[in-house]
Amino acid sequence: MEVKDLMNQVFASVYQFEDGIVFRKANGEGYYLHHIQDCCESVYIESIVGDLKDLENNPILIAEESTEDMGAAASESGTWTFYKFATIKGYVDIRFCGESNGYYSEAVDISKCEFNKKGEPNISY
Repeated sequence: MEVKDLMNQVFASVYQFEDGIVFRKANGEGYYLHHIQDCCESVYIESIVGDLKDLENNPILIAEESTEDMGAAASESGTWTFYKFATIKGYVDIRFCGESNGYYSEAVDISKCEFNKKGEPNISY
């Protein structure tokens, strides 16, 4: 799945869980924007600009992803992954930082998920 697939969808709640962002619909369906951890890499949310609550209860009008090489800012290999989301209530920009030895993925994934009783995403790979 791609982040653009979130366009025109309405989410009852959008929140950060660990190093990812949960998009949950009123019917319990949801998606988790995160990194699938392998071995020798680190991918985490560096910053969130805007209020995730602005993405709730209105259709997502913008859902975009872009990446940029970190260059000399990374020890060996690094990737910035930027997400821009918007509804009529406002914009949210999320920046992920990914670093590795160059042999492992620094990519951010979006996975369809179910939730446990605590509201935590259960991801099946």
